[in-house]
Amino acid sequence: MHIARLDLRGFRNLTAQTVSFSPHVNVVLGDNAQGKSNLLEAVFYFGGGKSFRARRERELIRFGEGEAALGAHIVSGGRQQTLEARFSVHARRILRANGVKLTSPRELVGRLPCVFFGPEELDIVRGGAAARRRFLDLALCQLRPRYLTALSEYVRLYGHKTRLLRDSRPGAALADTLPVFNSRLAAAGAALIRYRADFATRVTPAAAALHGDISGGREALSLRYVTHGSLRPDDPEEALAAGLLALMEERTEAERAAARCLVGPHRDDIDLLLDGVPLRAFGSQGQSRTAALALKLAERDIFREELGETPVLLLDDVLSELDSRRQDFILHRLGGGQVIITCCEPGRMTGLPEGKNLLVAAGRVTEAAAADG
Repeated sequence: MHIARLDLRGFRNLTAQTVSFSPHVNVVLGDNAQGKSNLLEAVFYFGGGKSFRARRERELIRFGEGEAALGAHIVSGGRQQTLEARFSVHARRILRANGVKLTSPRELVGRLPCVFFGPEELDIVRGGAAARRRFLDLALCQLRPRYLTALSEYVRLYGHKTRLLRDSRPGAALADTLPVFNSRLAAAGAALIRYRADFATRVTPAAAALHGDISGGREALSLRYVTHGSLRPDDPEEALAAGLLALMEERTEAERAAARCLVGPHRDDIDLLLDGVPLRAFGSQGQSRTAALALKLAERDIFREELGETPVLLLDDVLSELDSRRQDFILHRLGGGQVIITCCEPGRMTGLPEGKNLLVAAGRVTEAAAADG
């Protein structure tokens, strides 16, 4: 599974061009603010159905222009596919797969599975619970179509219930309407918890082993999925739904007073521990980066097992703040699938598996000479 070619027009600061990739390791070189991360963002759009950093799609359009277009030529399961995305300041996006118009970005998800790691991924360890839920969501949406459906349904219902709680007045029909939303939210929420807990259980030993290898066996990483105290995330989905519904009913008055949803998987988290100590509170920058990388590499391994093909690995500024031994470990795990990795210092990228070097300058991507090594 890999992206063979990427067509760009009006996307971020990247000039109109076609970029060809090796199915192996692609090193993207260049100074800061030249467009390296934008190139990875364009590839990821076809994997996740959205940007990994923009909140609104109009932010993807080159400054001063009215529209942008992306085209990806991918190879998956021995078959070629063409994916297209067009964005406009004045109109809705247009998406196509093999010339057929798609109705939603959700239909892109899973066509080019991607695992992304960039500086913002440190938030998985050092940020709030939302960053850890996002880690689970991005992975599971690509692996499990039913998860994507349940997440979309939960987000929609959550929005309706939140507006209902905020807008209702004493004596309004809240009492009649709320049970309907609660029942459907509990069902969708239970599906999310089960999928997340299963993924967390599966990623734990893989991430722990990787972290041990990266750290030379000196540190032990552990993690567990955390939901509302009275719920057991490994319970059957029906039991979780019943438990969530009971909690929602129990906290009805508190939700009315707070005018927000107080029960559900939108409040869940992952506990990350290093040698039994909370990593978020006591881990160094290097330890946090190592743990985040271990989680992402474990995610890649799970994708490979599930899909029978290795997902595209996108690494943005992955080597900074790691010591040389940890850098060497990461670089020697890049084989076995397509990798697109950005770097400001070519001297670090020696001895890599076969592939190609790409140089980005002022938004223009050109093929560069291979580094020695």
